[in-house]
Amino acid sequence: MEFSPLHEALRLIKRQTELENAMRRPGGIRVPEEQEIFQLRHALTQYPAAVTAIIEAAARMRRPVDTISVNDVEVLACPRIELTSISP
Repeated sequence: MEFSPLHEALRLIKRQTELENAMRRPGGIRVPEEQEIFQLRHALTQYPAAVTAIIEAAARMRRPVDTISVNDVEVLACPRIELTSISP
């Protein structure tokens, strides 16, 4: 099943946040998780418009980016961004 760039970017952001939060807990994370964070950040560079829309929607809702849904982004994102035409 292939996800839209918006779905994929939101999934990557949520995973990145999960790993970064684990890093702050006592005991931190292992090297493979740290490497995954770098891979996630690199993967997110493939979806600049989707990431911008997600960040903008989160800011408008005044909520962390990992707590919003695709529907939130579609409703609140800047109307200039055509989310259905974002290409990977």
